Amino acid sequence: MSIPTFAQVNGRAGGVQGAIQLASRRTGIDFNYLLGQAQVESGMNASARAGTSSATGLYQFIEQSWLGVVKSHGAEHGMGWAADSITRTSSGRYVVSDPGARRTILNLRNDPTAASLMAAEHASDNKDQLAASLNRDVTGTDLYMAHFLGIGGAKKFLSAMAGNPDRSAASLFPSAAGANRGVFYAADGSPRSLGEVYNRFAAKLDRGAAASGATGLASAAMDAVRLDPGMEVVLGNEAQGGDRSWLASTLEQFGSGRSGAATTQAASLLRPNPGNARLAYLMLAQLGGNV
Repeated sequence: MSIPTFAQVNGRAGGVQGAIQLASRRTGIDFNYLLGQAQVESGMNASARAGTSSATGLYQFIEQSWLGVVKSHGAEHGMGWAADSITRTSSGRYVVSDPGARRTILNLRNDPTAASLMAAEHASDNKDQLAASLNRDVTGTDLYMAHFLGIGGAKKFLSAMAGNPDRSAASLFPSAAGANRGVFYAADGSPRSLGEVYNRFAAKLDRGAAASGATGLASAAMDAVRLDPGMEVVLGNEAQGGDRSWLASTLEQFGSGRSGAATTQAASLLRPNPGNARLAYLMLAQLGGNV
């Protein structure tokens, strides 16, 4: 079987930040969050490899997590051949029968565009699940908790924190604390509270995003504005490579929405900022308004 490369199917997005911008536009996951996560996970290094696990690439996907998200979302982004090559066993494990295809699929973790798209889709899946269980907006920090603890662990952590943020995080997650002492314990050995662990992750995300040139907070709430019943529009804060292409991609989302989902997520128009003003101006101009 001749397996196409990701570049042949989907093209390049102009470096790591361009890849993250593309993923943000396509999925509605906040650009600043994806940027901060990439900085925290790999230092924006698309070839990064962990020394203690199979974690690889910009977002440090382990093999099973990568195969799972490609199986679920690869076809939406030009990787249908990869999704079709992956099967899930009765035990829930993802396998690829052809060794060459498996190697090629796993190597896509080092492609910044493929990695960014799959990281954004994974975050989107987690966001939907968290939104259904939290009585508030989902934040970038919530998403990172799901990345760190898994979706079940994140729900447990966030629910417990809402009830008692001063509770010891290690007492609730002893296994995770044993493997990540620096997260759950201070330098003097005292256990950190749920609120302290959460706030440290928020600060880490924001520092990572700022170090990579973000203009907003990676930890912020990812709210949306509904424009029509059943449809929302993605409004990233990042530069989109020129007003014409940025506006064209935004207007396209007004008309079509996201394939396979009723809505897409957006940065709120209710918070005035230069990006929102620019959007309003450009949309009025495109629609023939008097501006």
